[in-house]
Amino acid sequence: MPSCSVTEISKCIVYPEKKSTVSDLRLSVSDLPMLSCHYIQKGVLLSSPPPSFSFDDLVSSLRRSLSSTLSLFPALAGRFSTSPAGHISIVCNDAGVDFVAASAKHVKVSDVLLPGKDVPLLFREFFVFERLVSYNGHHKPLAAVQVTELDDGVFIGCTVNHSVTDGTSFWHFFNTFADVTSGACKIKHLPDFSRHTVFDSPAVLRVPPGGPRVTFDADQPLRERIFHFSREAITKLKQRTNNRVNGIETAVNDGRKCNGNGENNGKITTVLDSFLNNKKTHDRTAEISSFQSLSAQLWRSVTRARNLDPSKTTTFRMAVNCRHRLEPKMDPYYFGNAIQSIPTLASAGDLLSKDLRWSAEQLHRNVVAHDDATVRRGIAAWESDPRLFPLGNPDGASITMGSSPRFPMYDNDFGWGKPLAVRSGGANKFDGKISAFPGREGNGSVDLEVVLAPETMTGIENDAEFMQYVSQVTYDC
Repeated sequence: MPSCSVTEISKCIVYPEKKSTVSDLRLSVSDLPMLSCHYIQKGVLLSSPPPSFSFDDLVSSLRRSLSSTLSLFPALAGRFSTSPAGHISIVCNDAGVDFVAASAKHVKVSDVLLPGKDVPLLFREFFVFERLVSYNGHHKPLAAVQVTELDDGVFIGCTVNHSVTDGTSFWHFFNTFADVTSGACKIKHLPDFSRHTVFDSPAVLRVPPGGPRVTFDADQPLRERIFHFSREAITKLKQRTNNRVNGIETAVNDGRKCNGNGENNGKITTVLDSFLNNKKTHDRTAEISSFQSLSAQLWRSVTRARNLDPSKTTTFRMAVNCRHRLEPKMDPYYFGNAIQSIPTLASAGDLLSKDLRWSAEQLHRNVVAHDDATVRRGIAAWESDPRLFPLGNPDGASITMGSSPRFPMYDNDFGWGKPLAVRSGGANKFDGKISAFPGREGNGSVDLEVVLAPETMTGIENDAEFMQYVSQVTYDC
């Protein structure tokens, strides 16, 4: 691996092309807990632009398009301000964002895309504001962009304050930035800055003196890998969790007859029998999804690799978008955080002694139950006890799933083709932090960015049940 050094060529502040007309935006019940989290860091690795388009040309083009995009997303060009009463708001004052041009021309794309190996730490140097806590938005820009030239590629890294955006809003901004750069004549969707939602609240979050800090050890030794799951592999997982083999529903799992743990000793149950016994069998909410199936497999395999005591309670925490769960639904392009965390608990013994379907059902049940009433109960609970979001894995038995394979990460075409890969920086990484990305080929494929303690990573690499679904990625770079 080449020397992990990135050289800064230039740095400036990019201001919105037009002055903001957006009023101050009070941070919501979903925004405030993120003040102790690092800024979000996500970016795209692209092939080099055409030879006629120099790196200097690219830098100038990105600066102009970023300025235009900030006019549509003025919140990102603002700063935080705390009122005497303790309310924190985004002041859309056009203070601008940082823009950095950098060089790593000694690095080839093939040096950083390493199928089957750990993600190189070099990616962390492709982002601005490494390990910056979101509360610092009072005096630091709320966003930053770094473009880094490689020998045969370009990396565009975007860093955004987590109290300003969740993943949905982050990728909305990033997609728009790419569209503007590529010369799109019309922007597909404008952000909604309305604060008249159930998440808006007069509740005050009391911040500790000196500001909040992350709630995990950011210096803990970790390994990070990207595991790729093709559509075919995920289909097999989904069939397994829904007890379907060749179109027939069955309670036989993995060729083993069921035992006395609530299973049916191998008796075949046809689709018709299931329908007669439960008319909701074919409802959307009755079927365990592909992503829940994949998450359940990961939960089992990580728990096994951690070698936990069977009585130890494990937690799988999943972030969910609440925009469509509320009644009435929020604007899908609401700009801000509109997420809640769903924890699912199970003993290590149950996870490993019962079949995959059982694990998936625990996740499925919680996700389906997270409706309008559940969202509102969560908001009320936070208002009664305002607190920062406790990221991390304090008991050594937790997994936190973030991001989503539904986010349009590969739609970021800056004018010469879609990304080769999506990668993140060092933000918010701890043992058990998982981020889900779509696979580059689309079509239902998924990439999991898995961050684990070194010994746990070795364990899942040797877990046959998990690795049978993992496939090697080839990059057309």
